[in-house]
Amino acid sequence: MSPELILTIGMFGSLVLCIILGVSLAFALGAIGVAATLIMYGADGFMPIVTGVFNYMWMLLLAAVPMFVYIGVALSKSNIAEDMFHAFYLWSGRLRGGLAVGTCGFAAALSAMTGNCSASTVTTGLVAIPPMRQKKYDEKIIFGSICSAGTLGILIPPSITLIVIGMMTGQSIGKLFAGGLVAGLGILVAFIFYILIMAWFFPKLCPSLDENPPMREKLLAIKSVALPTLIIISILGSLFFGVATPTEAASVGALAVILCVAIRGELSWKFLKESAYQTASITGMVLWIMFGAAGFVAIYSGSGGIWFVQSTLTGIDVSPWVLIFILQVFILILGMFLDPMGIILLCMPLFYPVVSTLGFDPVWYGVVFNIALCIGYITPPFGYNLFYLKSLSPDSDMRMIYMSVMPFIAIMVIALILFMIFPEVILWLPNTI
Repeated sequence: MSPELILTIGMFGSLVLCIILGVSLAFALGAIGVAATLIMYGADGFMPIVTGVFNYMWMLLLAAVPMFVYIGVALSKSNIAEDMFHAFYLWSGRLRGGLAVGTCGFAAALSAMTGNCSASTVTTGLVAIPPMRQKKYDEKIIFGSICSAGTLGILIPPSITLIVIGMMTGQSIGKLFAGGLVAGLGILVAFIFYILIMAWFFPKLCPSLDENPPMREKLLAIKSVALPTLIIISILGSLFFGVATPTEAASVGALAVILCVAIRGELSWKFLKESAYQTASITGMVLWIMFGAAGFVAIYSGSGGIWFVQSTLTGIDVSPWVLIFILQVFILILGMFLDPMGIILLCMPLFYPVVSTLGFDPVWYGVVFNIALCIGYITPPFGYNLFYLKSLSPDSDMRMIYMSVMPFIAIMVIALILFMIFPEVILWLPNTI
């Protein structure tokens, strides 16, 4: 048995054991990296770990992460999201299944402002569950639509995970965002199509509104969408037109949120303090995962582990497409148990060189990699979005929540396969801009 194989089994086996025992992913990664260094090199071997961590600490692009996190936190603490959902509610409610369709659109709009799943899923759940229950929507439609649309938060720009993928691969984040936008909107349309079909054949699952709101009320509700639209334009517009870098666009978005909250008269010292504290807490968790992964990957790479995995993968006597399929299945399995950020930091250094060697487009692979992460976010038994919804509705049966996402998981898997078979769909917008 080669030393690299022993290293791989030892480090990744220890990581799986730590996860089973409930150890935080950040500290599990860091501790295993430190322990492996002591065993193989002694105390003199810590410099690669220190260097790996400091490389992340000095990345200016990483400053975009707390900004996008702040946008999500600030939106959740203001009433902008509630008013925006009310507008979706008024305009889509008369359509059979329209409230679920509006919920999907609302979650996608939040994703385009926050860049992460937790903010879009939790905020959507808070404002959408009560009215959908009031209108006698089936619980599986309620939780399935919220959970699945919420997971698009890490696919539709400004996605924090796409930023990290761009950092690790050196690819244009603007092109990754463009590909993620095409994929995210395509999957969103598929979700809406499924809901409309279910509403047509099973009207009791998702009925339409009994009353028809007057047009004047609908038109007045559009005002509540104006400010969020400005936030989205300020972020995506500055990125796609080359006016700002991702970090600068994140700063513009954060400033736009503060201005919108001030215009609504909701800005206060308490609001700023609570938003800053929660942003620091969430950002700290993300950064600790990155630092732990940096130490883990540094020692694994320096000891020949990455070379071993890459040579093993490229040495498999199968077609490149079969190998890509195997890698995607591996990511889907990891997504059931690990945080997407941890999966990116662990797998991208291993998989990206292999994909490049096989001749696949790196932007396309970054997007399909991210779609697999989205699926993992809602896949039982440990999909994060499932537990976000459980925390919002403690009385709901966990098995029912699991079952509610199954049709949407199937839709996302089909979409992933189609995007893999037809890469030009994802690459159309990146190549155009």
